[in-house]
Amino acid sequence: MSDSVNTKILEVLESIRPALQADGGDVEFLSFNGDNGIVELRLLGACEMCPISMMTLKEGIERRLRGSVPEVTAVSAV
Repeated sequence: MSDSVNTKILEVLESIRPALQADGGDVEFLSFNGDNGIVELRLLGACEMCPISMMTLKEGIERRLRGSVPEVTAVSAV
């Protein structure tokens, strides 16, 4: 996929990262599939085992990515 889409995704993740790190977690960008618009991420640190990590992923990270990067349709944790 276009490097510009990956760059936009990384920029959004960088804006979210401080909040995740404040709670002992982090997020790693793995890939973007331009055919279906799905971003694959890995939750790290405290986010891996957090009981609300899927809420953070869907309601926080996915919402921000979809709002900022029109090519993104969904986010998936790997």
